[in-house]
Amino acid sequence: MKPLNLLFMNLIEDWKRRKKTTKKHHQKLINRLKRETPKKLNALADTVHEEVFNELDCLDCANCCTSIPPIVNRTDASRIAKHLGMKSAQFQAQYLRQDEDGDMVMNTSPCPFLQTDHTCLIYEYRPKACRKYPHTDNFEFANHFKLHQQNTMYCPAVFHILERIGERLLF
Repeated sequence: MKPLNLLFMNLIEDWKRRKKTTKKHHQKLINRLKRETPKKLNALADTVHEEVFNELDCLDCANCCTSIPPIVNRTDASRIAKHLGMKSAQFQAQYLRQDEDGDMVMNTSPCPFLQTDHTCLIYEYRPKACRKYPHTDNFEFANHFKLHQQNTMYCPAVFHILERIGERLLF
């Protein structure tokens, strides 16, 4: 049996090797999944999400924190600012920018709160977008098909969740 950290790294390495060559396959898979019953698909996704995250440790990757600036809503900004001992307006001026969709997001990638060991300096106070990422559990899966397709390029967990769902549904 392989040590757990080697297993984690194998999933990440597999994702790095295959993510670009499976883009079309994942597009087809997402299109097929859209025809599934949301309740059934969400239940399967919750199960597969748990399996994948038992095999993969986000701290071995942190690619989301280095690649995707999270949306930060007003509640998030106030909570984080309070934790940092700043006024909300000061936090927003220092750490946030408006993106092309009009959302407030962290102004740099990697995230300014990502530490060298891949832990988060504000983990207990992190934005809702970070708390919910990658949106593959809590019966949310069927609500985010387009996001899952994009996230296969950033997150090895989403990649492997999609792969396993496809295998189980025999696509």
